Amino acid sequence: MRIPHTNLSPATLRTVVQEFVTRDGTDHSSVERRVKNVLRQLEAGRVELHFDDQTDTCNIVTVDDGDNPPTDDVHEFR
Repeated sequence: MRIPHTNLSPATLRTVVQEFVTRDGTDHSSVERRVKNVLRQLEAGRVELHFDDQTDTCNIVTVDDGDNPPTDDVHEFR
């Protein structure tokens, strides 16, 4: 299910994004830089939050609307 990021408090949103960008643990770049990158992409509408109620996890996925094709920086948030 899609969750509008604007429905979350800023602190909760930051926590969700931080958990997402550190989930796999293979990217050794700055966590803060990755968090800011994802927050910018959420604001721009390039990515959105999705909650999976079967796994109780929140994921950030690229919006596929044809007007905002994925860019290289979309893949940098993980």
